[in-house]
Amino acid sequence: MLPHVPVGHKCGRMHGHSFRVEISVEGEVDVKMGWLYDHAKIGDATREVIEQLDHRYLNDIEGLENPTFENLSVWIWKKLAPKCPGLCEVVVHETASVSCSYRGE
Repeated sequence: MLPHVPVGHKCGRMHGHSFRVEISVEGEVDVKMGWLYDHAKIGDATREVIEQLDHRYLNDIEGLENPTFENLSVWIWKKLAPKCPGLCEVVVHETASVSCSYRGE
């Protein structure tokens, strides 16, 4: 639920979403390996984040007391940045047609 919306707004009530998240990294490709770095590292880092979020009441998670998808994208960035060198963008899709991009600024 979003605690700061006007009284009576539908998002002020408990509700849920099936978010989809895209993680992008940038940097120099290792010529020998042919990749920037092992994508399994991104998978490991995102798995930890997903475990913190999946089937949880987001308002109870520190830093997500107002769990807009804008705030969620920043929260995910802060969790992943130390583990994903070259992180350049986190995109959170709230629905099939609505998303928010965060690039660390």
